[in-house]
Amino acid sequence: MKNYDFIIVGSGFAGSIMAERFANVLNKKVLIIEQRDHIAGNMFDYYDEAGVLIHKYGPHLFRTNEDFVWDYMSQFTEWHPYQHKVVAEIDTHLVPVPFNLTSLEVLMPEKASEIKEILLSEFGMDKKVPVSVLRKHQNPMISELGSFIFEKIYLNYTTKQWGEKPENLDFETITARVPVHVSYDDRYFQEKYQFLPKEGYTQMFKKMLSNPNIEVRLSVKANEVLNLDTDSNKIFFKGEEFTGTVIYSGAIDEMLGYAFGELPYRSLRFEVETHDKEYFQPTGTVNYPNDHDYTRISEYKHMMAQKPSKTSVMVEYPQEYKRLVPGQDIPYYPIPKDENTIAYDKYRSIADKFSNLYLIGRLAEYKYYDMNNIIMHALKTFNEEFANKN
Repeated sequence: MKNYDFIIVGSGFAGSIMAERFANVLNKKVLIIEQRDHIAGNMFDYYDEAGVLIHKYGPHLFRTNEDFVWDYMSQFTEWHPYQHKVVAEIDTHLVPVPFNLTSLEVLMPEKASEIKEILLSEFGMDKKVPVSVLRKHQNPMISELGSFIFEKIYLNYTTKQWGEKPENLDFETITARVPVHVSYDDRYFQEKYQFLPKEGYTQMFKKMLSNPNIEVRLSVKANEVLNLDTDSNKIFFKGEEFTGTVIYSGAIDEMLGYAFGELPYRSLRFEVETHDKEYFQPTGTVNYPNDHDYTRISEYKHMMAQKPSKTSVMVEYPQEYKRLVPGQDIPYYPIPKDENTIAYDKYRSIADKFSNLYLIGRLAEYKYYDMNNIIMHALKTFNEEFANKN
């Protein structure tokens, strides 16, 4: 066995950032194990036959307010500026999401002026307010608005996305990502830096992993080469004890042989369609909360600088996760329920007994991370746990 200092499971943001730091800052030998046949995890993108750059696992939009995140990622790519806008089909209208003052005026024209005045008085302009706050507000007009937004924007979308009604989930966590925006700003995000990698995410990841200290092995399942011996709390790689450090970003229940049962996830199915027209829809993404089996349609031509003559769209269908069923075997989202967190904690308590094992990432931590947050989390983990200790 080669003398690796680190073995990293997964080549998405968590794994690739840690590998890049170990190789370039600490000059350590790193092996990345990736079960897919490509790097970059869910960020993988490719050009389709129409010449459109497709994000294979759904649209990913880079944004951050953190200068250190922006500076770090800018080492590996040039950028294409892009401000994402989303509209939702509500009662035959297309209105901005997150719900904002424009949405209010389109959907509730008779009451819009009065409600707007109350919102500005209560919260102020350019403020973001969780829908739960609106629904519980003592002013009946605000609480009615909250209920309207909940029923039109959140209720059916949440049920489709998660396969359960909002009251069965940690709804506060879900809705916190898309609060009501007391503003006319139609952008989906308001961060200072909003860009896409000019040559795509895959090329950016190739540059991140270009150090010769990094070896990447594709199409390798971690549990076929790594063994976490819970009797000795030692890690074995291909039958030999590995005394270096393992960074694990995969599903922890899989790594520990489903000892406490499977952790539940939601999966997604994507259908890509090419249309012989300039554009298919008015914005990068259109949400369909109340009709159709799909939740949204994304049009990548809106997002990138390249403008081929045809356009390609991606239709997104939420579905049940089944690890043994092809097409349903990719775990995208941990399901936010208290009972699932309790089940995860059992796995975490076992993993924490391994002194040379670090869990990082959405699957390993059973926690939803936006792209900017996982970048920040990986960089901080490196700085706090490794930068000054090697």
